[in-house]
Amino acid sequence: MSEIETKKLEKKLNWLRAAVLGANDGIVSVAGVVMGVAGAGADETTVLLAGVAAVVAGAVSMGGGEYASVSAQRDTELAHGKSLDDTLAHPWAAAWSSLIAFTIGAILPLLAISGPWAEIRIEVTVVSVILSLGLTGYWAAYVGKSPRFRSVARNVIVSVLTMSLSYGIGALLGVTLL
Repeated sequence: MSEIETKKLEKKLNWLRAAVLGANDGIVSVAGVVMGVAGAGADETTVLLAGVAAVVAGAVSMGGGEYASVSAQRDTELAHGKSLDDTLAHPWAAAWSSLIAFTIGAILPLLAISGPWAEIRIEVTVVSVILSLGLTGYWAAYVGKSPRFRSVARNVIVSVLTMSLSYGIGALLGVTLL
């Protein structure tokens, strides 16, 4: 692989990592929050409010975290002799990529838990999250030309574990106030 091809691949991987992390975290984090709050017995309005708060806080946190992390990488590359043109770290690109991907990913569990199917909202959320993370895992492997099954399995296992633990903790600790 030529040096130019290597640089293109490294830039693509930086963007891909930020986008996949953002989307996956949006899906899993918001699903975990809404499942935990629903598991505690909260009404639909409270679940929706908690989900919206999780979307806003998570998106800003992911964008800010990517900016800080990639800025540190860029600063380290510069400190070790790379020129600004040669650095592979692009803090703002990573920040926006992660923030937008988190928000897009987070919309799915929020819609699934708050849709007109109140009596089966938990089941709809679980199925939609598993399917969406299966798709993001497949897409990441496809774009990165890596094994698809491993990527899909990794995403699905993490999501099921997150939702199960969150729902279980919500159900265990949930309190209904009169």
